[in-house]
Amino acid sequence: MSNQSPMKIAVQRIKDAGGKLVRGKWEVEGDLNLSHLNLTELPPMRKIGGYFYCYCNQLTSLEGAPEKVGGNFDCGDNQLTSLAGAPEEVGGSFFCYSNQLTSLEGAPNEVGGYFYCDGNQLTSLEGAPEKVGRNFCCDNNQLTFLKGAPEKVGGNFDCYNNQLTSLEGAPKEVGGDFSCYCNQLTSLEGAPEKVGGNFDCGDNQLTSLEGAPEEVGGDFSCHSNWLTSLAGAPKEVGGDFYYSHNPLPEDTTYKGRLAK
Repeated sequence: MSNQSPMKIAVQRIKDAGGKLVRGKWEVEGDLNLSHLNLTELPPMRKIGGYFYCYCNQLTSLEGAPEKVGGNFDCGDNQLTSLAGAPEEVGGSFFCYSNQLTSLEGAPNEVGGYFYCDGNQLTSLEGAPEKVGRNFCCDNNQLTFLKGAPEKVGGNFDCYNNQLTSLEGAPKEVGGDFSCYCNQLTSLEGAPEKVGGNFDCGDNQLTSLEGAPEEVGGDFSCHSNWLTSLAGAPKEVGGDFYYSHNPLPEDTTYKGRLAK
């Protein structure tokens, strides 16, 4: 095992990747992997042309992170409490999962790929990107509302295993699945009008489906709630409709259109 300090090892990795020190900050044309180095701080960087990985360290700050990353940026599995210092521009995906974040302030305004902020201590999505091209995952936090969420998500939107009592602030458009199961929802008001994939609101405290999407491209699951009626259910469901484990009358049937 090397006796070099984590910082010296990191700088050597930058040099091995062809990095150049320009006006006091490192620039790398290709990829750079600084994960699993036990780093507590980052060397000062300006631009990484490819992906930049610094996951699985002991970082408490992103000071020194590149201002621009051409590919994916992954700072997951650290001890970050803030995204201050994060890249302003990321060409791929942005991963900040499994930290101690209480806010997303400092995140890029737009992410073309995935945005994963799951497994933190978030109580708000304020500061999240306005647009995410693929999946947005904010599950396993301490969210009670979705204000600040992106307006448009091209892939899946995962907000399960939080403390949500409302879907107000949810994206207006979700191209993939929308998963809000295992929360404390009493209403679906605020849900997207249209979901391209599956919609799962199971394991909540719903007494009504009012506010549900009008159209769901995949399955619709509202199992394990307190529903006594399916009024307000989507008009069209592309897959299956699951409503078991509710106090519904025995003759209850879904009266919308199943496209399958």
